[in-house]
Amino acid sequence: MATAADIKQIGAIDLMLNVPGEDQRGWYEFMKPLFLDQDSRERFEMPAEYMFKDIPKVGPQDDYVAYTVAEMDKHGIARAMVGLDGSETPNAAAVRRHPDRFFGSYQANPNRGMDGVRDLVRMHRDHGIKAVTAFPSGLCPQVPIDDKKWFPIYAKCVELDLPICVCVGVPGPRLPMAPQKVELIDEVCWFFPELKFVMRHGGEPWTDLAVKLMLKYPNLSYSTSAFAPRHYPRDIIDFANTRGGDQVMYAGYFPMGLSLERIWKELPDVPLKDTVWPRFLRDNAVRIFKL
Repeated sequence: MATAADIKQIGAIDLMLNVPGEDQRGWYEFMKPLFLDQDSRERFEMPAEYMFKDIPKVGPQDDYVAYTVAEMDKHGIARAMVGLDGSETPNAAAVRRHPDRFFGSYQANPNRGMDGVRDLVRMHRDHGIKAVTAFPSGLCPQVPIDDKKWFPIYAKCVELDLPICVCVGVPGPRLPMAPQKVELIDEVCWFFPELKFVMRHGGEPWTDLAVKLMLKYPNLSYSTSAFAPRHYPRDIIDFANTRGGDQVMYAGYFPMGLSLERIWKELPDVPLKDTVWPRFLRDNAVRIFKL
């Protein structure tokens, strides 16, 4: 069984991390038009905070990038994927200052039509993004995973050889879940067999279906974003330990909902085989994201 020291020596790649800053509430502004309950609109600082205990409180820092690098070093994280939008943000500063430690992704919005596709191309050309991300239930208006509005985005990802990381399953924020049903992945992976489709945010309660689809489609994989290790779905762990060792990858959720301290305290108790740990923490991400 792998120890905490063994795991830290692997040099993990975290596929979901943000560099904190002065205004973290701004991360969620794009969802606000969809919130109908008072808690989400007025009280919650993070729209799924009812699900998370002890959301990290980073507090003021002289240098948020340096703080984040130090946290990564402490926990054995070699590199992290951060979201970019083309503006000057803490994430952008991290990629610029430490290109060996941070790489960018870009959140696509298919409601923008070809302007959205052109923005994706620009982010790849000018900022070297390694992936596209998508939050179907968080868009306004929402766009289901298999909606044809996504197809120009999917096609461009194939052309540029970029993975697309898509939130699937019941969303944590109080938003309708229909756009993220796992069954909607089926047509996308069938029609785009070259598309590297990475599931984000759990896929619950349809993890058995997620495993079935990964068996069916070799271009489909899973990342553990937004889940504390003690809550990783058993279906996913069993799949990683058997036929799916090349299709399951680590992603955290710092500082949005989980501290790195909690994640890395719980990771050694995840019952992965010794041979799976390097693939889960590093090797699969290196291959799929071309790192």
